[in-house]
Amino acid sequence: MSKSSTPRGDAVLARLALLALAVGGAMLLAFVVTVPMEIGQQFLFSAVVFLIALCLRNRENRLIPLILMGLSLVMSTRYMYWRLTDTMGMSSFVDLTLGLGLVAAEVYSFIVLVLGYFQVAWPLHRKPMPLPEDQSLWPSVDVFIPTYNEPLSVVRTTVLAATVLDWPADKLNIYLLDDGRREEFREFCDEVGVQYITRTNNSHAKAGNINAALKKTTGEYVAIFDCDHMPTRSFLQMSMGWFLHDEKMAVVQTPHYFFSADPFERNLGNFGRVPNEGELFYGLLQDGNDQWNATFFCGSCAVIKRGPLEEVGGVAIETVTEDAHTAIRLHRAGYRSAYIPVPQAAGLATESLSAHVGQRIRWARGMAQILRVDNPMFGKGLSFVQRLCYTNAMLHFFYGLPRIIFLTAPLAFLFFGAHVIHASALMILAYALPHIVMANLTNLRVQGKHRHLLWNEVYETTLAWYILRPTLMAVINPKLGKFNVTAKGGLVQRSYFDAQIARPYLLLLLLNVAGVIAGIVRMVMAETSGEVNTIWLNLGWTVYNMIMLGAVIATSSEQRQIRRAHRVPLNMRAVLHLPDGQALPCRTLNFSTGGMAIRLDQVQPVQPGTRVEVELAHRQRSQRLPADVRHDRDDQGISIQFGELTLEQERWLVTSTFARADIWVKLWGRHDRDTFLRSTTDVLKASMRGFHRLGSFVVAGGRKDGPTPPRTGDSA
Repeated sequence: MSKSSTPRGDAVLARLALLALAVGGAMLLAFVVTVPMEIGQQFLFSAVVFLIALCLRNRENRLIPLILMGLSLVMSTRYMYWRLTDTMGMSSFVDLTLGLGLVAAEVYSFIVLVLGYFQVAWPLHRKPMPLPEDQSLWPSVDVFIPTYNEPLSVVRTTVLAATVLDWPADKLNIYLLDDGRREEFREFCDEVGVQYITRTNNSHAKAGNINAALKKTTGEYVAIFDCDHMPTRSFLQMSMGWFLHDEKMAVVQTPHYFFSADPFERNLGNFGRVPNEGELFYGLLQDGNDQWNATFFCGSCAVIKRGPLEEVGGVAIETVTEDAHTAIRLHRAGYRSAYIPVPQAAGLATESLSAHVGQRIRWARGMAQILRVDNPMFGKGLSFVQRLCYTNAMLHFFYGLPRIIFLTAPLAFLFFGAHVIHASALMILAYALPHIVMANLTNLRVQGKHRHLLWNEVYETTLAWYILRPTLMAVINPKLGKFNVTAKGGLVQRSYFDAQIARPYLLLLLLNVAGVIAGIVRMVMAETSGEVNTIWLNLGWTVYNMIMLGAVIATSSEQRQIRRAHRVPLNMRAVLHLPDGQALPCRTLNFSTGGMAIRLDQVQPVQPGTRVEVELAHRQRSQRLPADVRHDRDDQGISIQFGELTLEQERWLVTSTFARADIWVKLWGRHDRDTFLRSTTDVLKASMRGFHRLGSFVVAGGRKDGPTPPRTGDSA
């Protein structure tokens, strides 16, 4: 046998072939990107690429997203090459300064686009690893539930769910970590049978709370849940197998699922119809990270191996995003992470836009702090692909300034006649339009089930102003700012327009309206057709910005939310027991900690106020819970409110509802793939709703009632 035919020789040949293919591809890309074309040729080339993409986009083949990404990168790279080599005019200081600002924003967006494509090129879709049948081989697990100022009504359901985890009782210890040092929490822990840990100070917030608990506990693994994240019974059985399969595994993360509407979903009225802001991350990005061993710890719904965690000094305390920072340290130490894309816990979303903005400020500041003090591109221990994934996650939070630039760039010409792009309007369209269209077409295929087109623009535009200053200041001085807890479980007593949080966008809207007026004046006075085309281009850009700002203003119109207990859809068998002894078979429609909606198999009237019992079954066991009938809508269902439950009845309610292994899987990630028409229509409707609510606010004389939003220097 010749040397070249050995397995080692074959591997060398394969690497050489891949290297040659990569070099050839890079040379071909360089040629396609740099070859000069006239306007007609550029439009023709773009049309051919677009038609190829249209023909491929709906084919069910895992290679299709890669091909679309490649085509998109060709058009985007060609656009950026043209921008940097042909359009940077120096006719005046204003043109040069504003032009450099715009091109810097475009370079940032291009880098994030390229890194984003790389990150999700081949999602792993990891499956849970089965545990040994012999439970004596299962390790010991400590469950940590940190809390600070959350009400007991929020925390108790999470604690009860943790007590019914399917894990050997002698290998499971549950700890409530109370940084609020509240006696009622200690009493609750004694009553429910879990351990209570507190400390004499609140140093380093949540990270310090967990690190203090690590010194008082001994479990081989630590499962961490935010105090509003209720685990299902199967959480540990779904997540622990990979640790036993891979001794270098240090973190297993699962999705964060929220069963209540966040402020975007509630204020825009699209809860359940449009994927929320976090679904792209947990539905796609973390899955993509997993392919590159770059999944990072997200602070909750995760298990960490104690040994590696203690080896790196515990949970990181230098930044306010202690979770991602801890993951970087574990990866630097040579440990691996995993992401299982099966929701096994669920929690509450933020109630108000101001609280939501505050939470994102903290995330943005924390990521900027990590970039400053522990930059993943430098230092030892990380692979090249891990560096790229972490860097992309951190760069994402610097979109504040680019977004503001894109919202104001066309005004430079409309107000001052400044040419921020030194090219004709037709040439700009010939290069920019294919870049934008191909990126959106590709993302429709790659992200379509997890993020609907244009909604990303709305989310980021809403947050842009508020994360701008914290991210820049964190780079300059990473010690600025502090960790504040995000409030959960609150109420919005009345609908109101939060003019204070909308203030920067109202100003931007006024500027864009003024820009449209200035553009119309310029149109009347225009002397050449070239100038008219430039005016139309900038007017179109300005109108698009106004549509986005209208949708942002709609998110600032807080809608009433007075439910202390949010309803969750659930279809399961139950029995309604009436006072006269009748047992009526039924199915549940939804439930909460406070009540339930049911539909009888055979419709019969049940008077409101009737004392009943509802029998819930789970795993061949059942138990009755006392309740009062609130409403009887015949075939539309009966609404019942639970009476005073004993601790064991409350635990059973959690066991048969919140802690079911299948409940969140049925509700998560079930959106249809997005289409351009649907997304555009939805955003236009949201924008019109925003302008209507703004008009109502103005007519009402600017009166509002509501919470004060966080300052841009605060965190939550």
